[in-house]
Amino acid sequence: MTENTLNRHFYSDSIVSFLATSDEAIIGEMVKNNNFGLEPTQRDAWVEEIRILKSFLPLVSTQGNVYFEYSIPRLGKRVDVVIVIGPVLFVLEFKVGEKEFLAHAIDQVWDYALDLKNFHESSHECIIAPILVATKAPDQMSVVAKTHQNDGILLPIKSNEQTLSDVFEKVLNFTDGPIIDPETWVSGRYQPTPTIIEAATALYSGHSVGEISRSDAGATNLTSTTHTISEIIEWAKTNSKKAICFVTGVCAGPQKLDRLLRYKGNLYERFLKG
Repeated sequence: MTENTLNRHFYSDSIVSFLATSDEAIIGEMVKNNNFGLEPTQRDAWVEEIRILKSFLPLVSTQGNVYFEYSIPRLGKRVDVVIVIGPVLFVLEFKVGEKEFLAHAIDQVWDYALDLKNFHESSHECIIAPILVATKAPDQMSVVAKTHQNDGILLPIKSNEQTLSDVFEKVLNFTDGPIIDPETWVSGRYQPTPTIIEAATALYSGHSVGEISRSDAGATNLTSTTHTISEIIEWAKTNSKKAICFVTGVCAGPQKLDRLLRYKGNLYERFLKG
């Protein structure tokens, strides 16, 4: 294991080796790599996750790798399980004992998938399937679908422990692409985007205070800025791309720009003001 992959996960192995390793040995490895006190509820969750994975993976594929508690540094959290099979990166969030698919849990696994796709270098070109596993939830038809952006991320999929094998098979049949090499994937760099303050500092590093202070939000500037942002929004929408615009000016500028864009019907933009 190289230095840059240390502590990225509590346990990793090929699926074949994972299936052949005792539950106690797997738990022991995770406990060893956990720097915090282990709560009984966490240990019980790991036991259930291992049991569920060992019950269905032989029915799907033994070719690939499994990773427990994979780190998402930007969010300060860990994915319960990541499984690499063929061209797909399966991102699993387990809710052991849960009988419902709660909205915040769906958002949680969705955030993990988005973070890997955008900030983990070797996940950029992967197909990512985020799956929420509410172990005691009732059976329901699994829907496998791409996002509107067609960016290689599937929409979050709901599953219980009985339907996981069916979900995996549907995803693998739905997708196509180059086989992911687990060693290359796990050694990829994690490169989150800069904060707004860092980006603004870099953007204006060559400007004087006087130049910045004269960027007032007059009618001409607002009209030109609104037109430019509207063009960027339309381009992103047409080409299924994502864009971020940094706009500076006097205090009232963002509020005026907000009203103008809404007047023009661009209601799908997001503002971060400060």
